[in-house]
Amino acid sequence: MSTEQTERPDQDGARESASTTAVYVYGIVPSDVEPEEHASGVGNPPADVSVVRSGRIAALVSEIPTDRALGTPDDLQAHAALLDGTVTVAPVLPLRFGAVLTDRDAVAEELLEGHEDELESALEQLDGLAQFVVKGRYVESTILQEILEENSDASQLREQIRGQSEDATREARMALGEIINATIESKRNEDTRRTVEALASLDPMVNERQPTHEQDAVHIAVLVELERQDELEGILQDLGREWEERVDISLLGPMAAYDFVAKSDPGEDG
Repeated sequence: MSTEQTERPDQDGARESASTTAVYVYGIVPSDVEPEEHASGVGNPPADVSVVRSGRIAALVSEIPTDRALGTPDDLQAHAALLDGTVTVAPVLPLRFGAVLTDRDAVAEELLEGHEDELESALEQLDGLAQFVVKGRYVESTILQEILEENSDASQLREQIRGQSEDATREARMALGEIINATIESKRNEDTRRTVEALASLDPMVNERQPTHEQDAVHIAVLVELERQDELEGILQDLGREWEERVDISLLGPMAAYDFVAKSDPGEDG
């Protein structure tokens, strides 16, 4: 990335480079951010990460060959790893995976210029914050027993089914399944509310995510001050003890604020 390389009078080589490579964009950062020496991006081998600056903001980028398809698990991991590593040292507006522009000039002109005030304001709002994902899953045997103890209809259906063939008890099994699913949904709503309530002292922004499994108890993203991560972990440990053998709780993060930013594509307003 030396000035000599970009200014050497090899026009044919420049045209060839422009036609065979493009610029992958990971996210927007303040203009004073410098990539770590070991930072690597998408590709095989992983591409070197650099920045394109425009005024007070910049974009984290790397060059990629235009004839290589993106989307491998390694690419997805590299995209997230770079953004999640950045958020521990500087605010970052993540872009959706697969954001590609023709060259560095296009990054400056189409993505950064004309949006400086908007993007700088968004970065200021994220300064010192990080996203975490809280996920809880019901312990199957425990939650089923809880439902049977609380719901007499479910308990009766369970007894009706016990020891009988599937064909003979198809309707009863369907009825029991409906009760269980509806009850878990109700419990999920209540346990999500309980989790958000427990985190209130952190003054978080919260985004409730859709469940990814039928036995999910909680699935939320929270945006909190990075320096309060220990408090967050402590609150969840207390909640885990309260729900011991009922809900298994996990915490992912810190990560970039994927759930809390609107900027997702190069040149997209808002």
